[in-house]
Amino acid sequence: MNNNPTIVLVHGAFADSSGFNAITKRLVTDGYPVVAAANPLRGLSSDAAHVRALLESIEGPIVLVGHSYGGAVISAAAAGNANIKALVYLAAFVPEAGESAQTLVEKLPGSTVGESLKPVPLPDGQVDLYINPKVFHPNFAADVPAEEATLYSITQRPAAGAALGEPASGPQAWHSIPSYNLISGADKIIPPATQEFMAQRANSKVRVAEGASHMVFVSRPGATVAVINAAARE
Repeated sequence: MNNNPTIVLVHGAFADSSGFNAITKRLVTDGYPVVAAANPLRGLSSDAAHVRALLESIEGPIVLVGHSYGGAVISAAAAGNANIKALVYLAAFVPEAGESAQTLVEKLPGSTVGESLKPVPLPDGQVDLYINPKVFHPNFAADVPAEEATLYSITQRPAAGAALGEPASGPQAWHSIPSYNLISGADKIIPPATQEFMAQRANSKVRVAEGASHMVFVSRPGATVAVINAAARE
């Protein structure tokens, strides 16, 4: 009988779950059930509600993993779910109530996200945000092979501007659930110093992937799985 927890992966903005393919293969080989959540990227509270519903459909213990904006989503979605044994943040936002991805990315210098965004106005007056493909490789995925980074830039999913600007609200799960944090040491989207600040505030167990870009789970699948394994075992 497999007593391993289910690993639930929550992608961030400008992405979909296919980015987790390399780590998913390793986790499945290691004997974990894996579920990749389809994060709608429309609004923080609504995205968290979608992920919360998915979590409630899973029996047994869960290790919940979020990348980037997905970190804000899991912080809200996990609150009150006793099956979630650990949170794992991968180059991720770990907000306190009242903070948004936008306010956190502007907290300290070093992010290129503002200059990297390509807005697409929508008929309803809202705006979708993409990473400009021209700067996707150097700014978002510098340590990913150029050809692979190009594919990610082409297949990216937009985040609603409202999602990145919406403040976290309600209880944040990292206050009550043990957390682990993989910091990408050369991140040009969420500055490493900001990641460190959030990790220390959450009392996370921290590992640093030196030289890693924002797509640390793609460029450093071994290091990423090692952090998830630690969360699952401890």
